[in-house]
Amino acid sequence: MATRETETLTVENTRVSCDGGGTLGHPRVFLEMGDEDFVECGYCDRRFELSAGAKAHRHEGGH
Repeated sequence: MATRETETLTVENTRVSCDGGGTLGHPRVFLEMGDEDFVECGYCDRRFELSAGAKAHRHEGGH
């Protein structure tokens, strides 16, 4: 059985969204890295890694 290689994306923010990409993706989910410098999507296993020198997402007050 062949396995698909996990896609790794370098991002500039600790908060990302993932929809699996392409026409056969999955529902859009929002992911937060927390204390780590990476997060993996629970649907498609896509890995998002924080680029060197990137700043963390900061929530600025309520709407």
